[in-house]
Amino acid sequence: MKFISLFFLLEIVLMVHVMAATKKGNNNYHRPLIDTIIKLDSIKDKKLLRIKDTVNTKGTKSNNSKGIIGKTDTSSKKGKNELASEIKGNADDSTIVDKVHNILYFYGRARVKYEDVEMDADYIRVDQKNHLIFASGSIDPRTHRYIGRPITKQGKDKPVESDSLLFNYETKKGKVYNPASEQGGNYISGGQVKKLNEDEAAYRNVLFSTCDKPFPETDFGIVITKGIGEKKRIISGPAYLEIEGVPIPLAIPFGFFPKPDTRTSGVILPTFGEDPQLGFYIKDLGYYIALNDYVDMTTQGTFYAKGSYELNETVHYLSRYEYSGNLSLSYGSHNYGLQGDPPTKDFNITWSHSQNSNASPGSTFSASVNAGTSTFYQNNPTATNYNLQSLTQNNLSSSIAYGKVWAGTPFNLTVSLSHSQDLTAKTVTLNLPTFNFNMSTLSPFDSKDRVGPQKWYQKITVGYSLQGTNNINAVPEAELFQGNTLFKKMQNGLEHQIPIGFNQTLLKYFQFSATANYTERWYFQSINEYYNRNNVIDPNSPVIDTVGGFKRSGEYNLSAGFSTKVYGTMNFKKSNLTAIRTVMTPSISFQYKPDFSDPSYGYYRTIVSNATIPYPATYTTYSIFQNGVYGGPSAGRQAGLNFSLDNTIEAKVKAKATDTSNTPKHIKILDGLTFSTFYNFAADSFKLSPISFSGHTAILHQKVNISFSGVLNPYQYKLQDTIQNGAIVKVAREIDKYTWQDGKLPALQSFSISASGSLNSTSFHPHTTTQPVVGSNMQNMTPQQQDRLALLNSDPSAYVDFNIPWNISFNYSFTYNNNITTTNTTNTVMLSGDFNLTPKWKIQYSTNYDLKARALSSATSFSIYRDLHCWDLSIQWLPFGYYKSYNVTLRVKSTILQDLKLSKKSDYTSNSYFNQ
Repeated sequence: MKFISLFFLLEIVLMVHVMAATKKGNNNYHRPLIDTIIKLDSIKDKKLLRIKDTVNTKGTKSNNSKGIIGKTDTSSKKGKNELASEIKGNADDSTIVDKVHNILYFYGRARVKYEDVEMDADYIRVDQKNHLIFASGSIDPRTHRYIGRPITKQGKDKPVESDSLLFNYETKKGKVYNPASEQGGNYISGGQVKKLNEDEAAYRNVLFSTCDKPFPETDFGIVITKGIGEKKRIISGPAYLEIEGVPIPLAIPFGFFPKPDTRTSGVILPTFGEDPQLGFYIKDLGYYIALNDYVDMTTQGTFYAKGSYELNETVHYLSRYEYSGNLSLSYGSHNYGLQGDPPTKDFNITWSHSQNSNASPGSTFSASVNAGTSTFYQNNPTATNYNLQSLTQNNLSSSIAYGKVWAGTPFNLTVSLSHSQDLTAKTVTLNLPTFNFNMSTLSPFDSKDRVGPQKWYQKITVGYSLQGTNNINAVPEAELFQGNTLFKKMQNGLEHQIPIGFNQTLLKYFQFSATANYTERWYFQSINEYYNRNNVIDPNSPVIDTVGGFKRSGEYNLSAGFSTKVYGTMNFKKSNLTAIRTVMTPSISFQYKPDFSDPSYGYYRTIVSNATIPYPATYTTYSIFQNGVYGGPSAGRQAGLNFSLDNTIEAKVKAKATDTSNTPKHIKILDGLTFSTFYNFAADSFKLSPISFSGHTAILHQKVNISFSGVLNPYQYKLQDTIQNGAIVKVAREIDKYTWQDGKLPALQSFSISASGSLNSTSFHPHTTTQPVVGSNMQNMTPQQQDRLALLNSDPSAYVDFNIPWNISFNYSFTYNNNITTTNTTNTVMLSGDFNLTPKWKIQYSTNYDLKARALSSATSFSIYRDLHCWDLSIQWLPFGYYKSYNVTLRVKSTILQDLKLSKKSDYTSNSYFNQ
C-alpha cells in the first residue's frame, strides 16, 4: 500500500466551499448557509472558520416533516460540458436540490458515489457548476460532540477519515483537514493536506506516527510542519518529535524519507550496553534485504569489546495459499574464561515450514528443526531474549516430513528425517531417513457388489505396513562429524508387519475377535559375542563384534477372545441426583507366542566362559539382533489368558429450574477405570503378571483433568541380609507364592496421580464463533498480520494479550514407588499464568514447587507488562538460582520499528562466579 495513497483519495474529496445549506421554514425558503472547518484540538488549531454567502432561495427541498427517517435518491446525468460519469447520492434526513445554482445538499448520514469513490458524512454538498464536493460532520445537540465525520474510500484503498474536506474533481486539487488514515503500518493524522496534482500533496503540521489512534490521542509521532509527499518519497521541511502531545527538543531542519511501494532494504540500527564479563557491546547491528514480495533476509551481529561476537542470518518466506516458513542460522564465539583461553564456539539452526493443505492435494511437507551445540542457549541468552524455557531445556528435536496419499487406493507413504539431542549428556540421535509405507486394512473376501449382510469369512481383514530407517544412536556431540562416524555408527533395517483380524457378534451380547500378527525384520548386520581367552584383565567380559551381511528374522503371535458390556443403575428419589450408572466391559482372550530363543530358529546363541579354579564356567544367551534398530524376536514362550475390566461411572442429575428444556444432565465420575493382568500357563514359575490399573476423570466442566495409574504385585517377598560395601543391608527376594494365600491383599508396588488444567476468564462463559474471523489463519492474513506473526515467531514475548483478564495453568504430580526395603515419593506442583492488575498492567508468573522438599524451583520467573498503546514496557525477573537475572525493555509496538527499543538487564552468565 502506498503511503501517499492517503492523499490520492483527495481525487474524490474536496476543497472548502464558502456556503452550506440550512433548513428552516417551508420548502421554498432558505437562509444563508455556513461551512465549518472543525478542528480537533482547540489549542493547536485555529478557531473555527466561518465563511458566509447567500444562496438563491429558488430550490427544492425534500424531507420528512414528522421526523421519520426517509431516503431520497437523486442523480445528475451528464450533459454538455458536464461530467463524463454520474454522481449518485442519498441521505437519511433530507436532500435539497438547488436547480438555480446546480447544487445538491445531503443531510444526515449522507452518501455520495462517483465512479469508484464512495463518501459518507453527516453533510455533503455537491457544486456541479464549480465542480466542487464538500463534506463535514455536525455537532450532536445532546452530547455537543462532533459526529458524522467524512469517511472516504476509493477502490480497494483503505478508508480515510477527516474533519472536513473539499475537492475539485475537474482540476484534481483539494484539501483535507485533520485527516486520519493507516497506510502500510504507518498512521497520519492532524494538520492539513493539500492535493497539488496526481502525484504530489503538500503537508502542514501533519503528525506521522506508528500509533493507530488519530490526533490528538496519538502517543508518539513526528510532526512534519511542512513537506511534500510523492509516490516513493517524502521531502520534509522542519520536523520534530512529539510524545503524548508534548514537543521534544529532537528536531531536524529538513529530511528525506524513502517510501517505495514494496519492501525496502536498509540498515538495522543497533543498541548499546555493557556485559559484566564480555565488556561493552554493539548489539543487533545489521542489514535487512527485501529480495522480493515473498522473501526477505536479515543479517545481524553483536560485537563485544573483549573479542566475543554473535552472528545471525534469518530468512522469511511466504507464498500466499501455498506455504510459509523461516530459516535462521546463528553462530557465537565467546570468551567467558580467562584471558588467553580459547573461545567457546556455538552454532544453532532453526527452520520451520508449513504447507497449505489445499496447495498440493494428496501430498504434505512440513519441517520443524532446532539443532545446534548443547551450550548454545546458555552462552547466547540474547538469542531467545532470556527466555527461561529455552535456557533450561534439556533436549532439542527436529523433524522434516513428506507425506503422500494415493487417492482411490489404500496406500500412503511417509518419509521423514528426525533428530534428537540430549543437552545434558551431549549426545545426538539421528534418523536419516525413516520411511513408512502403509496399506489400510481391507477385506479380501468381501465384494463391492455384495448384496445382503456379510458372511463370516467376508469379515476377515488384512493390512500391511513397511518401515525402514537409518539410525545413529546416542553419538557424542564432539564425535558426530569426525572421520567415518556417520558410517561406522549407522544402523539400518526394514520391518514388515501383516495384521490379520476377524470380528463377529455371538449370542447377541458377546463380541468375538481373533487376530494374527506376523512381523518380518531385515538387517544388513548382526552381532557375534565370544569370550577372549587371552584377556587376562577381565576374562569373563564378552567381546562383541559387528558382522556384516543380510540377516532376517520372523515372529508371530495369535490371539482370540470375547468381550461384552454389563450395565448397572442405582436410582435415587427425592434428590437432585437421580441415578448413578456403571458400564463394565470385561474381556478375556487367549494369547500364544512361541519361544523364539529356541536354537532351532537361529536368532539366539549361547556362549560359555573358560572354566578356571576356583570359579566355575558361566554361560550367556544373547540375541544376534539385540543391537538392531527394531530389535529381534522376544524370548520366552507365552500361552495364557489375558484379563481386563474397564469401567465407566456417570451420574444423572436433574435439570436446573432455569432450564426450559428440562433435560437431565449426565456427568462422568470416572472414565476408563481399567484393571488388567496376564496368566501364562507356559511359564515355569511366577505365572501371574503384576495387576495394573489406571483411570481418568475430569472436573469443573471438563477443565481439570485427573489421571492415575498403578501396579499391584500379587507375590510375597522374603527379606534377607547381605553385605554391601562392608555393611549388612536388607534385600527383598520375590517368592512364588501369592499374597492372598496368607489372607493379604496384593502390595502396591507403584502409584502415580496427576492433575492438570488451564483456566481463564472465558473458561466458564465460552463465546462461540459462527464464522471465521478475517486473518484467523495463514491463508487469509493481511500483510500487516503476517509481519506481526513473523515478529511473534522470532520473539514470543513481543505479544501480550490484555483482552483476557486472567489465565492459570497448573500441573500437580505425585509418584510412589515401593521396593519393599525402601520407598520413595515425589510431590510437585507447577503453576504458570497471568492476570491483569489493571486494564493496562499485566503480571505473568511461572514456578515449580516441591511439596516434599518445601522449596521453590530455581526456574521461578515473573514478568510485568505495561501497555503504553504505541509502546510496550516489559520487566522479566528471575529472583534466584543460577539463572537469577532481570531484563527491562521499552519497545515500539510497530513491526516496522521493532528494533527501536531501550533495554536494561542483568546477565545470568556472571552468576557462576558468585555464591547463590
